[in-house]
Amino acid sequence: MGSFQSLPDDHQYRTLSQKTGFSLKQIGILHSRFKQLSQNEETLRRDDFKTIQDLESNPIRSQIIEAFFDRRNFKKDGVGSVEEIGFEEFLTVMSYFRAPTHHITVEQREEMRRTKLRFLFNMHDTDNDGTITLEEYRHVVEELLSRSGAVGRETAKGIADAAMLEVANISGPDEFYEGITFEQFLKILKGVEIETSMHIRFLNMDTTALCK
Repeated sequence: MGSFQSLPDDHQYRTLSQKTGFSLKQIGILHSRFKQLSQNEETLRRDDFKTIQDLESNPIRSQIIEAFFDRRNFKKDGVGSVEEIGFEEFLTVMSYFRAPTHHITVEQREEMRRTKLRFLFNMHDTDNDGTITLEEYRHVVEELLSRSGAVGRETAKGIADAAMLEVANISGPDEFYEGITFEQFLKILKGVEIETSMHIRFLNMDTTALCK
């Protein structure tokens, strides 16, 4: 595990900045939060996240916690999960919640969108078989739409149901009932703004504001 429990030096900060897109100042803030959560230990475990009050009411609490321990999210082509993470892994997972900068290119925005959606897909593909179930998919759509503030919960449910029919049209009846692949996931969510709406507040910091 990559661990920077002692205060990272400038070289370590700059390496992490290049990897995650966070500024040196933002990395310093997140390092302080990491130390607070871990109680100055070198690694974080699942139980450390379960003490966060802001996370308790989140309907996908367990998926969010598990995402921090999923090797697929460390950008190292890993599989499976780990029992504890160091600061580098923590920072890497946090980077999925960064909002785009004002000077981002169209290509960079599209890549960021795809990366965020892959992260979101992985959260619900818990058995790592390349598909998510229909009920998991409906839940993802409802959460994205209702939390973005664009529509109410009932409207979000209606849109999710309509999206399910679109999945069936794209994949065909037989594939539809086997689950949804990542490519289908991308097609169905093409109209959902994800770049700025996908952020978290459970670390007592608004990552949308943090990453401006």
